[in-house]
This record gives sequence, structure tokens and C-alpha cells, in this order.
Amino acid sequence: MKIGKFCIWFVLIISVLLVVACGGLRFSQLDTDATDYHPRKVAVFPVSVGSYEEARNPVEKIVPAELAAKKWFTSVIDTASLNSQIQSNDELRQLVTDYISKLNTLNYSDPELSGKISQLIDADAFLFVTVEEWRYTVEKEKNYANASIGVKLIDPATGKIMWRAAHNKRERYMLVKSDMSRIARSVIIDLINKMPH
Repeated sequence: MKIGKFCIWFVLIISVLLVVACGGLRFSQLDTDATDYHPRKVAVFPVSVGSYEEARNPVEKIVPAELAAKKWFTSVIDTASLNSQIQSNDELRQLVTDYISKLNTLNYSDPELSGKISQLIDADAFLFVTVEEWRYTVEKEKNYANASIGVKLIDPATGKIMWRAAHNKRERYMLVKSDMSRIARSVIIDLINKMPH
């Protein structure tokens, strides 16, 4: 009798631990200095979409809206506002081009460039978003909607990548395709909830 109860409790505990373990992000890496990093003004840079161009508009609207909804920051510079500043300022446009080029090709966040950009746009945090997957697939005759998004939070004063993370969700559907924007919003909310602030 005691062995039976032990087995039941053991199975219950393992089940709970598996559910809790599945509740996190797919990937998350925090810099050691991130615990002391509390930015007030965050700028959301243009989203990197690769071949998923249809993801650009929804993601560039969802990310700033969800950041603003948290009320963690005194200011959230959305992508449209940042793009407007970049287009109207030649110096800023060149700095951003050079900075993003180094970030993407060398994975190097140049503190000199980020510091200058920070002063010009008045932000003490940069958020870079990458759409890793945004598509519908069929696997074993089952239909799925797949959204995967990665983020980098950068301290422009030091150039440090304070936090990087990635998360994905897939949803099975039958006849009507799932709304990718809704799935992406859920992914983004999960990411933002883990973001240092």
C-alpha cells in the first residue's frame, strides 16, 4: 500500500515539474551586469525578418505596444518613430547602418557607435527583434502555424548585450489557418515578461 502511494506521489511530482519546465523560454541568456540595469527609455529597432516579410508590420506594432503596456519605461520609441528619425538625420542614418552591420556580421555591439546613437535618439536601451520563423506547415497530415522570435536588449552606454532570448510557439489548426499575429503576440508577451527592466 505504501509503495502504491509513493508511486502516485512520484508521478504527480514529476508531472508538475515537467509542466513548470515547459513554461519557460526556448532560450534566454542574461549578462552578469543585467541585475543592475534599469533602463528608462527603450528604442525598438526595425525588425529583422529574413524571408518572412509579412511578419514585419505586425511585429513592429506588437512589440512597442506590449512594452508600453508594461509601464516599466518612461518612454518607448516605436519602430515607426525611430525610422522617421533615421530618415531625417544623415548622421544618425550612417551611425545606425554601421552599428547594425557590425552587430549582424561580427556579433559585436560597438559601444562608441551605440553611445552616439543613444544620445541622438535619447534612449538608454536598444531592443533588436528577429523573426526566426513565421509560417504554416503540414506534418503527418496535420496543419500547424509556427512563430519563432528572438530578441537582444542592449545597453548603449557600454555596448553590452544585457539579455538575449528566443521563443517559439506552434498551434495546430484544422480548416481555418491560425492567426499568426495572435500567436506572435503570445510569443512576444512571454519574451517581454522575462526581460530585465
